[in-house]
Amino acid sequence: MQRKGSRAPSGHHLSRLKPVEIDPLAEYGLPSKGEKRLLSAKVQESYYAKIAERYLAFCTDAGDRDGLQRQFARLALDDRSNGTSATTTNSSNSPTTPTTSSGGGGTAATVTPTATTGGKQTQQLSAILAALRKLREGIVASKRRDDFAVQVYLFAIRLGILTSSYETYHPALLYLLQVLHPARNLTSVELHETTAYLVLDAACRRADLADAYALRNKYRLKDAKVDGVLRALVTDDWVLWRRIKRGVDGHRVKILEFAEGRFREHVLKAFGRSYLSVGLDFLETQGMAKWDELKEGYGVGWELSNGRVVIRKIHGRGVEAETDFWAGSSLPTVTYCGLELKSP
Repeated sequence: MQRKGSRAPSGHHLSRLKPVEIDPLAEYGLPSKGEKRLLSAKVQESYYAKIAERYLAFCTDAGDRDGLQRQFARLALDDRSNGTSATTTNSSNSPTTPTTSSGGGGTAATVTPTATTGGKQTQQLSAILAALRKLREGIVASKRRDDFAVQVYLFAIRLGILTSSYETYHPALLYLLQVLHPARNLTSVELHETTAYLVLDAACRRADLADAYALRNKYRLKDAKVDGVLRALVTDDWVLWRRIKRGVDGHRVKILEFAEGRFREHVLKAFGRSYLSVGLDFLETQGMAKWDELKEGYGVGWELSNGRVVIRKIHGRGVEAETDFWAGSSLPTVTYCGLELKSP
């Protein structure tokens, strides 16, 4: 019985609350965690359309090609520093895109040259990769093997390579070639593209040349550029590797970058054995890195003086210097990597 003088409950005040805005890409969870809606073919196609729309908006906001590459590189650096990948983020903690006046259209905020905007752009790209993982899980769980599934996997592979997210592109490559291709033959162009990515990934990222050659033979891949990369890795041919890197497309370049550190270390060792000093510009060009990166990332103990990098110092010892037995000349001391060695 209602107490006299009290007001009846009303839901009027609830209508004044603002509705919660949910990112369309974060609407669904991972099928591996119990999400069932992504098993529907219509839902998958609708979700993929939202992903494509968000990616197009991201590319538009990034501006030119250089801006887009900077965003891809920023995401790759964030993944390395955090020790985690955006593709392993579930729906409960996946980053959401900034809310804009366009509502649910998924249009990204306008890019400005600030660190905050760069972080928002990175969050958008992370959200796209996380959404692609959900969609791929839905395709696998529903056992869908049609042209749509091939299209989704090709998109995930290419975007994963551009962002250096091997957690995205490597399992997608394996599923595409081992499951989708036998059920739905890829075109010759698609098969050549994906097998080349798989071989280069084995050689450059995983540093498994034996597996790279085995994969090349298994899929009967005939590609002069891929063969050149394998030959350069086997022989430590830095010049050949750089020449090939200049002549391939952006996706292959991103995979080749996984081997860049090994080649750079090899080049620095060669410089240390061959030169007393070199020009800074020459060292940075051949090492494909700035001086600060070489010192911090590779522990180079050389000195920079007046635009030249001093690799080894030769100190004359004057009257106290040892004399050569057969020539009677002074025997100088060579300082190499902090150690004093007698010249032969």
